[in-house]
Amino acid sequence: MEAKRFGVVTFHSTSHAIQAEKVCGKCGIEVKLIPTPRRISSDCGVSLRFFHDDRDAVLAALGERKVEISLVTML
Repeated sequence: MEAKRFGVVTFHSTSHAIQAEKVCGKCGIEVKLIPTPRRISSDCGVSLRFFHDDRDAVLAALGERKVEISLVTML
């Protein structure tokens, strides 16, 4: 059985992370707020985790709503 792969979006502020979670939820995209892995960034302590297959949908939803992101990393 193959393990699920995830991506992480980092933000400059916690408010952007919360906004992103709401936007994705309204679009029906399954996401989760997680502590930002220190190996990725030290900017904001909260990141948005999403399934690898949802990458394009997440980025499109955040782009349409002009949610400011810092970095997108695939784990």
